[in-house]
Amino acid sequence: MADELDHFEDLVLALKEALGPTSGLDSRDVDVNFLMSIMQVYDAREEGWVPYAMADPTRGYTRNLVDEGNGKSNLLVLVWTPGKGSPIHDHGNAHCIMKILRGNLTETRYDFPDSDKAQPMRMISKRTYKENEVAYMADELGLHSMQNNDGDYAISLHCKRSHVPKCDYYSKYKQLLERA
Repeated sequence: MADELDHFEDLVLALKEALGPTSGLDSRDVDVNFLMSIMQVYDAREEGWVPYAMADPTRGYTRNLVDEGNGKSNLLVLVWTPGKGSPIHDHGNAHCIMKILRGNLTETRYDFPDSDKAQPMRMISKRTYKENEVAYMADELGLHSMQNNDGDYAISLHCKRSHVPKCDYYSKYKQLLERA
């Protein structure tokens, strides 16, 4: 891999090559650190991702498919509406690697609920990721939500499992809202 990926298409190909013909982001043979390093060397200012950045101001965020990889992973551009974000959720026992392409996103991580009793979720951490930063999330790290607190759209790139068997969404009071 080059020290820098000059074009978005190069990033897509590098990720596809790293995953090979059979590895999915749920596989134990996936080298998450290597995938993160690939995402890190791409400079988002190149803007080859712009054709995939389609926004919908009526939604918290949009997901726009870039590539289906090897059928076991997807590369998606997410466009985050100003002031909106995702609900608290898990990742269905799969890895998710994210790169901020434009703007900032705030991630809030929570412990998994230890009972069905309605009480506030316990926050583990809160961090704002800035343009060109890379983040990683998996169920062993807890639950999380993402929020665009800025006045302009934020855009991120996600490399994740293509068919998550279940993804649970939670309220801020440890209540399971939906299994999707």
